[in-house]
Amino acid sequence: MGYKVTLIPGDGIGPEVTNAAVRIVNASGVKIDWERFAAGAEAYAKFGEYIPKELTHSIESTGLGLKGPVTTPIGGGFSSINVALRKQFELFANFRPIRNLPSLPTRYPSVDLAICRENTEGQYSGIEHEVVPGVVESLKIITEKASTRIARFAFEYARREKRKRIHAIHKANIMKMSDGLFLRCCREVAKEYPEITYGEHIIDNTCMQLVMNPYQYDVLVMENLYGDIISDLCAAFVGGLGLVPGANIGTRCAIFEAVHGSAPDIAGKDIANPTAVLQSAVLMLRHMGEVEAADKVHAALEKTYKEKLHLTRDVGGTAGTSEFADAVIANMEHVAVATGD
Repeated sequence: MGYKVTLIPGDGIGPEVTNAAVRIVNASGVKIDWERFAAGAEAYAKFGEYIPKELTHSIESTGLGLKGPVTTPIGGGFSSINVALRKQFELFANFRPIRNLPSLPTRYPSVDLAICRENTEGQYSGIEHEVVPGVVESLKIITEKASTRIARFAFEYARREKRKRIHAIHKANIMKMSDGLFLRCCREVAKEYPEITYGEHIIDNTCMQLVMNPYQYDVLVMENLYGDIISDLCAAFVGGLGLVPGANIGTRCAIFEAVHGSAPDIAGKDIANPTAVLQSAVLMLRHMGEVEAADKVHAALEKTYKEKLHLTRDVGGTAGTSEFADAVIANMEHVAVATGD
């Protein structure tokens, strides 16, 4: 049976890295009909909309999306396409696993963390206004519904994957009502999962503790802004944003995306590393139930890193984007033969 997946290549290096990921996923044997759509400035230039109606209809129909980086203007221009898509399709859970790739030296080997970030409210509600000239107010929205939902997502993930600990990350010592509500919801959900150890850490202390000893954490659940900061911090443990996957999961739809920038300075040069979007595609395959294909792609990716023969420049190699993808595809064939034996 074939699948339909909405593909948003993005801009900058987006088309290059997503094309590489698509080639690798297609080589896994899973039959996918990719529906390609532009978003952001490119879409506005063509259609007068940053998120075209055709893109919206495609995601509603397929329920699945794979997305490359889309440039977000700073301090002006259009709003973040990432945030807009998360709100539009109520993709309430941002999930980022943080794991080392083999043979890639980092300060912290063998890190294995999972970050579950509430994706629809908090400071990212985008409710801002100017009170008087020179004074701007931005509202942080925390609801029982959203807090309970992300807590349950984190605990269900922990139970399914046999993870041992969950920490709720907060600033309830200062924001006693908003973060206090978030904590109360997490505590109530935690009672339903007695096999999982539950703890709470303040956000600033968590940053210090992570840098001192990331191994003390297992699964972290938090509201939107804290999750944005912590997930980038943790990506540094394993080599940076160019290597880690991201998933935005809702009740009806899920969009999987590279979380790094669009790097326009190297666009079109065939030197960008497609690992992040490829790892996001692996998460997508697992979400689809195509576990064998996901395992095959991930094993081939790890084999490529172990061999060190076809790595891109950002991780110490000399290969281009296309050569890296070719190597993963070739290694996938070897992995498939080994699995068949």
